[in-house]
Amino acid sequence: DALIRWHRMLGEPTLWLPGLDHAGIATQSVVEQQLAREGMTRHDLGREAFEERVWDWVGVTRPRITSQARRMGASCDWERTAFTLDPTPRDAVRKTFVDLFEDGKIFRGARIINWDPQMLTALSDVEVEYEEEEGYLWHVRYPFVDERGNELDDGVVIATTRPETIPADVAIAVHPDDERWQPHLGRHVRLPLRGFDRLIPLIADSGVDLEFGTGALKITPGHDQLDFEIGERHGLEPIRVVDWDGTLTAEAGLYAGMDRDEARTLVAQHLDEDGYLVKTESHVHNVGHSQRSGVVVEPLVSNQWFVDTDEMAAEAARVVRDGEVRIVPERSKNVYLQWMDNIRPWCISRQLWWGHRIPAWYCRACDAEAIITGDDGEITIDEGARPIVAMTDPTECPRCDDADLVQDPDVLDTWFSSGLWTHSTLGWPHEDDDLSRFYPSSVMETGYDILFFWVARMIMLGCYNMGSAPFHTVYLHGLVRDAQGRKMSKSLDNVIDPLEKADQYGMDALRFTLATGSTPGNDMRLTDERLEGSRNFANKLWNGAKFVLGEIAGASSLSSAGPSEQPPLEDRWILSRLQAVTDSVDELLRQFQLGEAGRQIQEFLWGEFFDWYVEASKVRLRNGDESPLPVLAKVLDGGLRLLHPWMPFVTEAIWQQLRPHLGNDEEATALIGARYPQPGDSERDLEAEEAFAAVQEIVTAVRQVRADYRVQAGQWAEAYVLPQTEVAEAVSASAPIVEVLSRARPLTIVSDRGDAPTEQIASAVLPAAEVILPLGGLVDLAQERSRLNKDLEGIVKRLRGAEAKLANEGFRSKAPAEVVKQAEELAADLQRQQADLESRIGALG
Repeated sequence: DALIRWHRMLGEPTLWLPGLDHAGIATQSVVEQQLAREGMTRHDLGREAFEERVWDWVGVTRPRITSQARRMGASCDWERTAFTLDPTPRDAVRKTFVDLFEDGKIFRGARIINWDPQMLTALSDVEVEYEEEEGYLWHVRYPFVDERGNELDDGVVIATTRPETIPADVAIAVHPDDERWQPHLGRHVRLPLRGFDRLIPLIADSGVDLEFGTGALKITPGHDQLDFEIGERHGLEPIRVVDWDGTLTAEAGLYAGMDRDEARTLVAQHLDEDGYLVKTESHVHNVGHSQRSGVVVEPLVSNQWFVDTDEMAAEAARVVRDGEVRIVPERSKNVYLQWMDNIRPWCISRQLWWGHRIPAWYCRACDAEAIITGDDGEITIDEGARPIVAMTDPTECPRCDDADLVQDPDVLDTWFSSGLWTHSTLGWPHEDDDLSRFYPSSVMETGYDILFFWVARMIMLGCYNMGSAPFHTVYLHGLVRDAQGRKMSKSLDNVIDPLEKADQYGMDALRFTLATGSTPGNDMRLTDERLEGSRNFANKLWNGAKFVLGEIAGASSLSSAGPSEQPPLEDRWILSRLQAVTDSVDELLRQFQLGEAGRQIQEFLWGEFFDWYVEASKVRLRNGDESPLPVLAKVLDGGLRLLHPWMPFVTEAIWQQLRPHLGNDEEATALIGARYPQPGDSERDLEAEEAFAAVQEIVTAVRQVRADYRVQAGQWAEAYVLPQTEVAEAVSASAPIVEVLSRARPLTIVSDRGDAPTEQIASAVLPAAEVILPLGGLVDLAQERSRLNKDLEGIVKRLRGAEAKLANEGFRSKAPAEVVKQAEELAADLQRQQADLESRIGALG
């Protein structure tokens, strides 16, 4: 939203098109859970009634989602809100599927896929999340057999994390260059499991890791991706021992019907009892889980629809390598390219009812044996069925003219339709002015966690359908984590509701915290302290603006008030600083450094405009001089414009009060449509910036001395200032400001050190001046000397302890390097404090 508002305020034609996808697996899962609580399944309802039930749920959740985005201030074109199941996106899905099918890039076949045993559906590779889990590595001996099939004492030891899949083993593979196994190639081993007498060969394949374990790998093509590929190369038929629901099939023998985890334990026990288990060791490994259901994914060979993405992925990689698409941050480019260069066929079919039904039909007359109707009426399409794919629903078979056709029961992966988002929402495949105007997009902003789910698919399908990449820049934000840096999850009970935080701290504070709290591609920790800081900034902005608006409203007119023909230093300084932050913010935004840009605007408004210029302007205003008012109005106006993309609500509210005072040149009726400050709007005044920096140094130094000696806030303190020659005139002219802002009166500007007192003083030597404060009438010297001596005693005692610790060789040799470094830094800091206190005590005389 910050990017959109910025470009809109630059006067560019700007479209942020909002929308939602149908979230196939997640949505169906929620509705099925509702049905389960009612004692029903989707099969009890039937497909049509179930879809109606899901649409009811969508009717509840869609308005909730969009209302949350609206409340966050998302300045989308809400009249264009799109949904992946809308008519035009449906047409886009149909045309893309048909075109890919006719180009030979979509096919149906038996391949190993990721299977969700809970949702009973296939998953694509990127829908599997890997988590580290503690398990076991079982080392199993597969005995060699002689010519008559008798077991020999020697054999092959295999390390496996899944002994329950041993019944599906069809070979043992070793690397062809592994000399250890060369004499044994062609020999057979027996499956070392009760109830099995199957012999499997020892084969050579370059896919085996020569360095892992014994260098031998059990080949289970029915339940492992690499094994499937090796099996294909050697003509080995896969065996499925784990069924769709995660239980073992009849192929598992006496373990049939058992849950896979239960079977794993029993198989390991039997291997041990029968003398085939060599050893068991603890093992930490990555286990794939379904992103949606969370259950452990089962690799299974299944008839599914796939997209052969090799050519599309090559083009999608090219547009990034050639710079046609830029990925921010840059490091994500390599991650993207690595994935695209090693891509596998994309499994796009899902065994669900909610989503885009696959536009393929089968003829019952031609493919009678391949169309299987189950007891529950569910249709399964077996291998060998010949699909009929066309842009319109077929009414008869093109081969035999029979009209008894059945549609494929599966739906498409949600990301298939989401991958068309950049052009399907602009009217494609139909002709549309929006399509020619806004394709390709300028920026795609999304989380790094869906770079492959969504961004890669959009680039592939955009290049395929449109002939060009769908956007010029991909900006990847990080994840929002809790205060401890943990990813939010219901199980940890650490989910942060953004709207609750908005109620507590204000929506502008939430937006500002989120937008400035992270850098591209990096996660951020959302804490109450950060939100409170942003709320304080919003309050500072409101209260500071309230003062400015009050002064402006009380003036006769801004035009009669000024500006001055010879503006004072503080006016020149703040106008130059406004242009400086404008120049910097423009450069940062063009580099997508939104966080740093927002922080610089905050530092300017709070740290320079309100804390310095507004306070300085009060000196003239209290004397009846209205000349600061035009500058106050101009800088407040510029600051509000700069900040608006981050904090739209408070800036708009203030600007509406300021707008009547801006004159007839302001055509915008709302800040959201006003012109954004630009580089070159005015010239920098570096001389004024340098001179006023000297004034700030002097004020800060006086304040520090007052704080060091605990001078009461309302008490005036006599001060002398000896400025450097180059800033002497500016400091003298700004003396009234220095007096008021530092509570220094009388304030004497001297040109010679001898004109200032030399005893019982506190002084500060600055780059641009020396500041001297007589202490005699400012503090009780005896009492202050006693206090400082007491502080010094405490510091010296702590310093001796720190130095003693560092002198201890045992500490230096045994403590972690970071702990030693911290101890050294503490000692150095205490030495600085000691020197400072001794200097201040000496100044008291």
